[in-house]
Amino acid sequence: MSGLRAPLAGAGLVALYTALIAAADGITKLIAGGYEAPQLFALSSAIVLLLAAALARREGGVRHALAIRSRRAMALRAALTVLAAIGFFQAFRLLPFADVFLFIGLMPLIAAALSGLALGETVRPAAWLALGAGTCGILFLMPEGRLALDAGHGWAVLAAVSGTGSMVAARHIAKAERKPLAQVFWPNLALALCMALALPFVWRPMPLADLIWVAGYALCLFGARFVSVEALRLLPAHVATPLMNLQFVWMVAIGFLGFGELPSPAAMLGAALVIGSGLWLVVDEAMPPRRVRRA
Repeated sequence: MSGLRAPLAGAGLVALYTALIAAADGITKLIAGGYEAPQLFALSSAIVLLLAAALARREGGVRHALAIRSRRAMALRAALTVLAAIGFFQAFRLLPFADVFLFIGLMPLIAAALSGLALGETVRPAAWLALGAGTCGILFLMPEGRLALDAGHGWAVLAAVSGTGSMVAARHIAKAERKPLAQVFWPNLALALCMALALPFVWRPMPLADLIWVAGYALCLFGARFVSVEALRLLPAHVATPLMNLQFVWMVAIGFLGFGELPSPAAMLGAALVIGSGLWLVVDEAMPPRRVRRA
């Protein structure tokens, strides 16, 4: 039972992550049409920084909580986080929810490849089969009549690759040191600084209602990034990322209730394959000793 505890805890954290990040994505889609990316990200990142610093003061002081030994990996994670944030913002701005999910669904395969190269984590044959089933699910999720690619799909590719790279970097750091607040703070500081450079050129006055939405976005984003760091400490990236595709359930609800977007039966079948493959990966990860003895 002890062998199941870490994978199940990691899976629970990923499930919480999906709810938080889907809520953040829904807010992005709601207000992205009225503002440029630098304005939304500069404000939300500043709020996230304040939240991280406030929690750091309660955990032994800011310097202790935010100090990091894996500086090169953190710099890489910060750069990839900036690229992913811009990519996802533009993708959600230009594409329907379902289209963006197609590329999010490819992230487990990217994670499996990067985990082997960057972390030396072996992906077992059963895991590759599960990843293949998840990829088949992505094909079912392809919206009918949407095979042509445009600029939004290019942004989605950039977001998927850089976002996965950021998660793999987080896994690398988490294996060396447990610093979840630092892993939230420094990438958001990089994002805030980069966006602040462009802010004078794109700033538009925001009504109070939109400022409240931005604050809600920042709160969801802070929670999502914090729990994702802990989840990636407990689960390999190629196991965590398929579970993150559970956010499709939340995306369907948000897309239907907020934007009138209803998935087809084929999309629901694809979602079942994606979710089922992710759950199998958790089971496969939880039972390595038994598999070794059988071999």
